[in-house]
Amino acid sequence: MIRVVFDTSVLYSAILKPKSLPAAVFDFVTSGLLIPCVSPAVLAEYRDVLLERPALRPYARQAQHVLDIVASVALEVTPSQRLRISDHESDNRFYECADAASADYIITGNLKHFKYSHKNTQVVSPRQFMELMAGPHREK
Repeated sequence: MIRVVFDTSVLYSAILKPKSLPAAVFDFVTSGLLIPCVSPAVLAEYRDVLLERPALRPYARQAQHVLDIVASVALEVTPSQRLRISDHESDNRFYECADAASADYIITGNLKHFKYSHKNTQVVSPRQFMELMAGPHREK
């Protein structure tokens, strides 16, 4: 099973645009192909952004549904060390979660904040992840 850490931007986009690539990537969670990995800090950010941002208030039910899915299937970890990989301090919480969970990927819609892979965790966009999932059978 593939372990992933979703940057909040992916879940945000999946909620706002149910037919988008981020939504398609999240569908891999509900189909059992991905294990989302979370830490207390990552869950706190998810809740803060997805439930408290004014732009998502009209989508509160969908946001809560996404959070419920994540909570029900996620591998919950407690990072044992602080990392300083991203220039954006809050984004380091996602690296710490990925490190503690030995995640295969951090999936983000914001590659400029997640410039570096870490250990065996690759940083990819939803589009790159979909291409990886398509494997060698994808059309060029």
